[in-house]
Amino acid sequence: MNRRFLARMTAALMLALPPLAAGQDEGAALSEQDELQTDRDSFTPATTAVGRRQTVLETSYSFIDNRHLPDAHSFPELLVRRGISDRLELRLGWNYEAGGPTGAVSGIEFGDEDFVTERSSEMLYGLKFETTRQRRLLPSSAVILQGYTPTFGPSTASRFTVGEVFGWTLPNGWQWNSSLRFGTNNVAGDNFVQWAPSTVLKIPAGEKWNFHVEYFGVMSDGKRPAQSQHYGSAGGHVLLTKDLELGIRLGVGLNEQTPRFFSNVGLGLRF
Repeated sequence: MNRRFLARMTAALMLALPPLAAGQDEGAALSEQDELQTDRDSFTPATTAVGRRQTVLETSYSFIDNRHLPDAHSFPELLVRRGISDRLELRLGWNYEAGGPTGAVSGIEFGDEDFVTERSSEMLYGLKFETTRQRRLLPSSAVILQGYTPTFGPSTASRFTVGEVFGWTLPNGWQWNSSLRFGTNNVAGDNFVQWAPSTVLKIPAGEKWNFHVEYFGVMSDGKRPAQSQHYGSAGGHVLLTKDLELGIRLGVGLNEQTPRFFSNVGLGLRF
């Protein structure tokens, strides 16, 4: 009888413990899904899609204090994300740039332009798919496929990027996300590829405020001269409502190929 009782208790514990941990992870994942998370909040995108039948509109303005070239302005950095399913979203956007190169400052793209002064615009289109959701040590992750086609300016070449973002929500509520993006580019007929690694630590302060510190960079392969840009930035956002986010990013270039300083302010609206 004692052996039978112990066997039953052991089996019950083996069955009960994993669902408890999974439930905690799933609860955190559901909470993360319900929270408004924009891709523009940092250079590193969010690990989540917007959700079925939901739309998130993101827009921002960037000022770039270039080190050796004229200052640059980027606006509206428009990105509309529409949820097709719980894990899949479609993406459509448009942006206009004036002045010197904007480099990798914008959170919706990365690139390098060699034009000293320019006025240009381009549209973007693509999709984002959640590949995993956090469960124990398994991180939340998503893949982003995105294309860019010029609508005005000196460049006429379309380009393409693919990226993977992954991260964990830590027991204290902090989020640590990292991404790696790969893209094609063309400047004055010179075709090359670029890599953009990034990592960000997001720290909530109450229910409405969130602050972050971040590193990101852009490196080229097959470009002359070679490109190697490194940035450090910090920022934060406030949720004015559960569906309206207002945020700011400030950053500096960490080497001679980067701007001295950049600032970015924008908002996200879910409906």
